Amino acid sequence: MAREVISTGNELSALGAFDAGCMFFGGYPITPSSEVMHEMSDLLPTVGGKFIQMEDEIAGISVALGASMAGTKSMTATSGPGISLKAEQIGLGFIAEVPLVIVNVMRGGPSTGLPTRVSQADIGQAQYPTHGDYASITLCAGSLEECYTQTVRAFNLAETYMTPVFVLLDETVGHMHGKAVLPDLEEIRAKNVSRKRFDGKPEDYRPYDVPMNTPAVLNPMFEGYRFHFTGLHHGPTGFPTEDAAQCQFNIERLVGKINTVALENDGLDDEPDYEEFMLDDAEVCMIAYGSISRGAKEAVMKLRNDGIKAGLFRPITIWPSPVKKLKEIGQKFDKIFVTELNMGQYLKEIERVTGRSDFGTLHKANGRPIAPLEMVAKVKEMF
Repeated sequence: MAREVISTGNELSALGAFDAGCMFFGGYPITPSSEVMHEMSDLLPTVGGKFIQMEDEIAGISVALGASMAGTKSMTATSGPGISLKAEQIGLGFIAEVPLVIVNVMRGGPSTGLPTRVSQADIGQAQYPTHGDYASITLCAGSLEECYTQTVRAFNLAETYMTPVFVLLDETVGHMHGKAVLPDLEEIRAKNVSRKRFDGKPEDYRPYDVPMNTPAVLNPMFEGYRFHFTGLHHGPTGFPTEDAAQCQFNIERLVGKINTVALENDGLDDEPDYEEFMLDDAEVCMIAYGSISRGAKEAVMKLRNDGIKAGLFRPITIWPSPVKKLKEIGQKFDKIFVTELNMGQYLKEIERVTGRSDFGTLHKANGRPIAPLEMVAKVKEMF
């Protein structure tokens, strides 16, 4: 049975983690994400989970990675400046293939930026949050319900692909307070994914000896299987190597297990990677995500009342982007309008995929939301 709750986006993200089986949270408070941490400090002790506030963001992700290495579903939460501080340890999660959910409630930057204002300035950062070659998975919530469901999904993807997974909220949706209708709890728990395990003889265990485009199989530490975690390139048992062929294979596999698989399967899982709103008969396609997609839906209705058939495409999986659908949109619509709370970070991806640059745009980076009437006025300029 569906559940109706009155809550905020940040609190619902924490509840999603809890219902997905998260048993450890390590982090450090930062505006506008702190409520995720506060809620986890209340929820986890009720089921024997562990919560710890560390001395800074670096320590927060370090303990979360350590808990995950021991086989526990783990999470940390922060905002853009915290991601910057966590960057080195995020890289460790990528190369060592340690599943972890990282919630980023976006605010303006660079540096300290606008701590209490809304922004979508971390889209590019979520694609490449650290140095090196890899592929990231990033989900973006556009409603209170999705703050919950996309966090649940992030845990399932992290455990499936053995990688850090980002959930992007923004200040508006994170602090929004209202009614949300959540999926049945038993349905959520029935779909929860746990990482694969090797059950053979310890002497036969080689966690990184897996085929191309396939995640490593990492058993929990301290359970009798000997292997090594390192940020260095590594061989089948995790011990460092500088073998050229092995290093090349490692990187191709890290990228391929996400990007290649997503492209071949038209998605990472069975969940929707995007939403289409009134696109069937549209003559102009608006593209928006996160909290401003809510205003974009209102703009669609206002435009239709004024005789312009508008529709909305909203990406939910930001990285890897829904390439096939974006290409289809680029070929189908003469008029495409892109709006973001940044200087055009996702616009660059849309241009790359569609091979076009003739879009109508409206971008803000001053911490203020974009009103539906502003979108309407800009779209009308395209006609």
